[in-house]
Amino acid sequence: MDKDRIIVEPRVYLVGKSHFEADMLKAFLDDEGMVFETDTKVDAEILAEAAGRVCYLSFGKGRKSNADYLNNIISSHHGSVLEHVTWSFLVTGISRSLTHELIRHRAGFAYSQESQRYVDESDTRYVLPPLYQENPELRATWERAMEEAHRSYLGLVEETDKFVAKKYPELAGTDRRKMVRQSARSVLPNACETKLFVTANARAWRHFVEMRGSAHADAEIRNLAVTIAKVLKEESPNIFGDIEIVSEGGIEITRVGYSKV
Repeated sequence: MDKDRIIVEPRVYLVGKSHFEADMLKAFLDDEGMVFETDTKVDAEILAEAAGRVCYLSFGKGRKSNADYLNNIISSHHGSVLEHVTWSFLVTGISRSLTHELIRHRAGFAYSQESQRYVDESDTRYVLPPLYQENPELRATWERAMEEAHRSYLGLVEETDKFVAKKYPELAGTDRRKMVRQSARSVLPNACETKLFVTANARAWRHFVEMRGSAHADAEIRNLAVTIAKVLKEESPNIFGDIEIVSEGGIEITRVGYSKV
């Protein structure tokens, strides 16, 4: 198999995140006769702190540092405050096997995934499982399986297109291609690369990183969880600062200070 069609690691693009409207919060504070200052410039951290302070109208009172405030929120497991801020990622280089597991994370997540009914998979790429990256013989067996599945897909597309064109001549081109691909895709393996747009709030991301970054998680989704955790720690150290990336048994995993926030 052409090496360019074999993928060994995911690519993650941060494409969206929460935005703080300072003027609107100031308008609220002015109306209520309150003053609020914070020492962070990260929009997500400001929003999470403001949301928490609304609960007790504690603007200008108590903990002055955003880091201290959010650490208290997180250590107290007051996780609902973190649901007000989100990050959106575009992820490529992942398999459909991975997304079958990822979409089990439901609360706080939104997904938009590449469709095999509309997208031609003739040039699709395949994600090599991490375990097979360690063994040339197993990798060769896996590559042969991918090649056979790919040939089957191409053959089915060609023959099914002829069949559909003859039986349903009234179908428009787009509808015919969709009918062909939705049937032919059934022989494609879980290793097919897919592209995913995924958005989640901070609480949901923490849960994902904790569960899927574990040494006990599937190896491919663990690599993704670690990659995303690194981005989120850079994005918001006050929300994700208790999450560590450590090496255990030669692999990178996540370790969370405050579990199940």
